[in-house]
Amino acid sequence: MTLPRPDPADEVLMLRYQQGDRAAFAALVRRHSGPLYNFALRQIRSPSVAEDIVQEAFVRVVNNARDFKHEARFTTWVYTITRNLCIDHLRKRALRKHPSLDESRGEEGGPTLGEQTADPRASVEREATGTELKLRIAQAVETLPDEQKEVFLMREVSNLPFKEIAEITGVPENTVKSRMRYALERLQQALAEYEDYARALR
Repeated sequence: MTLPRPDPADEVLMLRYQQGDRAAFAALVRRHSGPLYNFALRQIRSPSVAEDIVQEAFVRVVNNARDFKHEARFTTWVYTITRNLCIDHLRKRALRKHPSLDESRGEEGGPTLGEQTADPRASVEREATGTELKLRIAQAVETLPDEQKEVFLMREVSNLPFKEIAEITGVPENTVKSRMRYALERLQQALAEYEDYARALR
């Protein structure tokens, strides 16, 4: 019996792309575009802008492919690029009023954040409860200080290890862990009425 071959590591794909294999780059895009979009969306809160940021991140990967060093992790590199693009966008819109969580997302009146997080497979009652909880979680995350929110999203949404988050943000790993701990404490306080969820955060 022949065992299936494991998927090649990101760094192997990047090496192949540097050698001219366009399919390797396409594989990287398929593998990381979704997680990067989710990360950018929760930072920017605009689907269209998040899509633009992810596209621009991969454009920069293409333009700087020859500079990628293989002792580095590809995820660290691409998340650093995406994070910097998010920061640039947030700085540019800093003088504008932030949209309400109840407002439509996107230029064509897309769903609200609460609608996006609803589970269509749930029963009506469970869906209403789940939507309310997810909306409260989203609101609680939005109240976190930027440094804590960034670490929380990288850890919980993108599932990155603390060491890699430290490399991306340019701060010591212990600082990253402290920010995560403070973020979880704030979320526990904000969601105190949902005791099961709060306990699960520990």
